[in-house]
Amino acid sequence: MGVYLSTPKTDKFSEDGENRRLKYGLSSMQGWRATMEDAHAAITDLDASTSFFGVYDGHGGKVVAKFCAKYLHKQVLKHEAYAAGDIGTSLQKAFFRMDEMMRGQRGWRELAVLGDKINKFTGMIEGLIWSPRSSDANDQVDDWAFEEGPHSDFSGPTSGSTACVAIVRENKLVVANAGDSRCVISRKGQAYNLSRDHKPDLELERDRILKAGGFIHAGRVNGSLNLARAIGDMEFKQNKFLPAEKQIVTANPDINIVELCDDDDFIVLACDGIWDCMSSQQLVDYIHEQLHSETKLSAVCERVMDRCLAPSTAGGEGCDNMTMILVQFKKPIKGENEESAVPEEVAGGSQSAENTS
Repeated sequence: MGVYLSTPKTDKFSEDGENRRLKYGLSSMQGWRATMEDAHAAITDLDASTSFFGVYDGHGGKVVAKFCAKYLHKQVLKHEAYAAGDIGTSLQKAFFRMDEMMRGQRGWRELAVLGDKINKFTGMIEGLIWSPRSSDANDQVDDWAFEEGPHSDFSGPTSGSTACVAIVRENKLVVANAGDSRCVISRKGQAYNLSRDHKPDLELERDRILKAGGFIHAGRVNGSLNLARAIGDMEFKQNKFLPAEKQIVTANPDINIVELCDDDDFIVLACDGIWDCMSSQQLVDYIHEQLHSETKLSAVCERVMDRCLAPSTAGGEGCDNMTMILVQFKKPIKGENEESAVPEEVAGGSQSAENTS
C-alpha cells in the first residue's frame, strides 16, 4: 500500500460538547492518506474549573498519537504542580512523561494494544497474555508500575507524534505545543498564533539539533524527520549525556499563557493537514463567516475539511489526515482582571521551560 489511497476517505468522526464556560466542536477525517494517524482529546471538565483540548498528529504510525490522547491529560492532573495552580509546569512534565511511560515492558504492551496487535479472540499480544493491569482504574493505584518481561529493555517507539494542547481555567488559557500542530486564538476577528511550528530550520531548533550530534538535510532532522520537537521518535533521544530537553528531537513544549477577555471569540487547534492549506487568518476568517449561519461547531470543522481536501494527490497539499477542534467562549468570560493584553505572536512571545528535573 502506498502513502495515498486511490480515493479519499471523507467520512468524519465529529463531536460537540459544552459546559458553563465554553462549547466545542471537533472533527477528524482520514482523507487521502492510507492510514489515519491523528488523535485528539476533548474534556470539558478536567476538573471543576478546567477544560482540556488536545490534537496529536502521528508520524510513522498511529500509536504515539493514540497513547497521548489516552494518557497525557491524566498526567497533567497527577503532577504536584497542577494542584499548586502551575498548569504550565504540569503540562511540560506531562509531555516528558509520555516518553518515559512508553518505555519498558509496560510501555511496549500499551503500544501493542493501541496498535491493534492484540488478537481479540485469544487475548494474546505477540505471544504474551493480555492482562487488564493497564486499566484506567489501576493506573491510579500503581501509577504505571514497572513490569518484568521480554520487552523490559524496550527504549520506546521509533514512531512519534506532535502534541498541541490548550487548557482553559476561568479566564486563563494555557497552550503547550511540541511539533507543527497549531493553536490560534481569534480576538476581535484577528488571528494570533499561540504556538510556534517547530521546524528544524528555526535557529533555536537547529542549534539544539547540531549540539546534540544531529544534522539537518533537505529541511529534515538527520535527513528523515521534518519536525524538531515531538513525543516519541526515541531514535533521536539516545544521547545519555544530555537531558531530555536537549536531545536531537525533544518533547519539550513551548508554553504560552494568555489572559482571556471579552474580545476573544474562539480558539482553534488543528493538525498541519489544515494549516498546510489555510493560514491562521484565513481559517479564522472562514470560521467567522460560517458562524453567521451555523451554530453546531463540529459542522464548521467539517466544512473546513471539505474545503481543504485536495481534488487529487498531485499537489500534496490537502492530502493529509485532518483534525480540528473549535472552542467558542461563552460571554462574559472576564474574571477580576478587566484589561487583557493582546497575545504576542509566538515567534516573539512563547516561553519554553528548560529547567527539567
